[in-house]
Amino acid sequence: MDDKALMEDLLLVVKGNCGLYLDGTIESATKSVHKAFGDVLDDTLMIQNELYTKMADKGWYPTETAEQKQINKVVKQFAPKN
Repeated sequence: MDDKALMEDLLLVVKGNCGLYLDGTIESATKSVHKAFGDVLDDTLMIQNELYTKMADKGWYPTETAEQKQINKVVKQFAPKN
């Protein structure tokens, strides 16, 4: 397994964990459990960002710049209706 594939796998696992920790935070019944899940979620989000940044720096996570026309369309779509 090459470095790119390894980083992709790590990123997928970390993203999945973020989802689990978010659900745990939302569904927690007590403040202490909520805080515990929230703290782990924050730490995991930092790890996710580090992985993403390293992958982007190597060109392994390409992104596209959205055209202003596309942005305006989405903004209009989700704007409150009067």
